[in-house]
Amino acid sequence: MFIDQATMELTAGKGGDGIVAYRRELKVERGGPYGGSGGAGGSIIFVGDEGMSTLLDLRYNKVVKGNPGEKGKNKGMYGANAENTYIRVPVGTTIFDADSNKVLGDITKNKQELVVCKGGRGGRGNMAFANGTIKCPDFCEKGEPGEHRFIRAELRVLADCGLVGFPSVGKSTLISAVSAARPKIAAYHFTTLQPNLGMVSLDDGRDFVMADLPGIIEGAHQGAGLGLQFLRHIERCKVIVHIIDMASVDGRDPISDYHIIQNELKEYKMNLSKRPVILVANKMDLPGAKENLERFKKEISEDIYPISAYTKENLKPLLYKIKDTIDNTDSFSLFEEDELDVVEYGLEEEKKPFNIEKQSDGVYNVTGEKIKRVIEMTDFDSDTARYRFARQLRTYGVDDALRKLGVKNGDTVRIYDIEFEFID
Repeated sequence: MFIDQATMELTAGKGGDGIVAYRRELKVERGGPYGGSGGAGGSIIFVGDEGMSTLLDLRYNKVVKGNPGEKGKNKGMYGANAENTYIRVPVGTTIFDADSNKVLGDITKNKQELVVCKGGRGGRGNMAFANGTIKCPDFCEKGEPGEHRFIRAELRVLADCGLVGFPSVGKSTLISAVSAARPKIAAYHFTTLQPNLGMVSLDDGRDFVMADLPGIIEGAHQGAGLGLQFLRHIERCKVIVHIIDMASVDGRDPISDYHIIQNELKEYKMNLSKRPVILVANKMDLPGAKENLERFKKEISEDIYPISAYTKENLKPLLYKIKDTIDNTDSFSLFEEDELDVVEYGLEEEKKPFNIEKQSDGVYNVTGEKIKRVIEMTDFDSDTARYRFARQLRTYGVDDALRKLGVKNGDTVRIYDIEFEFID
């Protein structure tokens, strides 16, 4: 089964917790803190595999959780880092963040790795907090939670050129005539239900990959026919080979077919209208084809290659033209600039680490990624850890921000799952 789209829920491994321990050994006075830090959680990594051709495995593996890091140990020993989780995908797979629709990465090479969810770091043991001020800390950190996100994987076949056109114009016949590919060929529409790839070898030693794509009909850019499901596979092709049934076997007009397909490519965007298009007049061995070709040339001033994929007539000049065009064409970007999830580092002001809203019930609600991370890594069973948490809130400026909003002694402050009374 050919599956070219899949969605998944991914959660990287949580870091191991640090521990509180003390050194108690014979002849070692004032041994001090001796608790080790936890190991890092396992990341979730996608790996390109040229032996795969479908995302079927992802369809049946909807939820993936990474391995947690090992807890810290006595004698200052670190816990072991967890093993990463690797997910194999076909070469040509693009990973999107399902919530923001940002591109997380594009896997175009065999064994290429893409870290999609990073594992959490290990929590620090009490040995890590010892300093000149705190001689013997009695608290530690919990491990940091791993990243969590919903992703969408899309497969776009890797090919140098793609065959496009209405159903039953001879695309499958052409790729079977010039390569070892053996797609299904039959006398009805939409015989091709999935992309077929073929390696074309020329007499001069050059070669290229050709993709036979399912037929396009009017309205395909809006989802008509097989539409959007397979139009995406043209996106990686440098050159588009537009095949026209010049014999009008199905009663369609070749000139009308040309305009409809060209408009569908333009409306689909993704830079398809900027790519070189090679026109091919197929089925020239059938009656009426020559007359239609003459009429086509008068109407449309584009170079066109007359061939017969069935009899293999005039195929060599076409293949050399395709290869020469591929060699002289640069790769096109698959994505618009705002689709890429690019992190830019500069001197811009850091975003505020928290946000405070006063709820209708009078509770002050504090949110923010940094604050949430501090909560998740704090051991609230320890009095010292709670005092440290309060100091961290003051350092971030939460106390001052609450005062500016008019908080008073005894007012309730909520930080995610924790509620407490504000005392000035």
